Amino acid sequence: MTYLVSSLVNGLVFGLLLFMVSAGLTLIFGMMGVLNFAHSSLYMLGAYLGYSIGRWTGFWPALLLAPVAVALLGGLIERFMLRRVHGYGHAQELLLTFGLALIIHEAVKLVYGPYPVDYSIPSELARTAFSANGLDFPLYRLFIGAVAVWMFASLYLLMKYTRVGLIVRAALSHPRMVESLGHNVGLVFLLVFAVGAALAGLAGAVAGAFYPTGPNMAEDLGSIVFVVVVVGGLGSLEGALLASLAIGLLTTLTVGLDWTIAGALSPLGLSAWAQSLGGPFTITLSSLTGSLPFIIMLLVLLIRPAGLMGERA
Repeated sequence: MTYLVSSLVNGLVFGLLLFMVSAGLTLIFGMMGVLNFAHSSLYMLGAYLGYSIGRWTGFWPALLLAPVAVALLGGLIERFMLRRVHGYGHAQELLLTFGLALIIHEAVKLVYGPYPVDYSIPSELARTAFSANGLDFPLYRLFIGAVAVWMFASLYLLMKYTRVGLIVRAALSHPRMVESLGHNVGLVFLLVFAVGAALAGLAGAVAGAFYPTGPNMAEDLGSIVFVVVVVGGLGSLEGALLASLAIGLLTTLTVGLDWTIAGALSPLGLSAWAQSLGGPFTITLSSLTGSLPFIIMLLVLLIRPAGLMGERA
């Protein structure tokens, strides 16, 4: 029971963290059609900027200033880089953002070194939120979850029920019509990319104080974030939330389970036979935790290529 409660809470928080990182990527692709390969690098940059700014201003001002700085960088990337290759297709955009990811990674190691920095939780949040079955749950984990829920609610209401959201959605599908109505489509795309970058920076500034802030943090979450976006449905905010929670809970629940197919066959008296065969029959479920998100993505793509909540072409 203790393992189950601990895994559910930790999985929920990890899933909400995945959503925080993937929300900006989902917004950028859904509104602009750009699959930003450097998105997880912007998440890492937000964590490092939160650490650096926080040394001078404290945690809370840094939590606001770090996303603003990442948003400014995102605006520059869209205006002077992505806009130049946007008309040539997705391949050029992927190559450009992949190169940016490598540059940001090396720049971070050059400035901060190859080891994690001491980015700590603020004292007012460095305490226990509640205890259950002898386990203490940090208050900061609840704070991460609260920020993720606020992020989802804000984006959902903005995109679905405001004039700004209507203009942004129309700019992707009918750019000439939006221009004829007097709106600057280029500025709309710039602001969307900047907001998506700011969301990644906010996720980094929040998560970096709890999880290790190091030069490999972008690689640790980068591939899983793309899995979340694909499984949820490209451009679907609700799908990204659902996929994040599902992947977070499943990976956390299975990490401590040593179940095997051979063990599952023991009630039928076939355990010894399965053990003698070896191979996949003796692989533990916990050993598949790292590849579980990719297995889920493969199954979703085979059954529903558009993703859980994506729109079919």
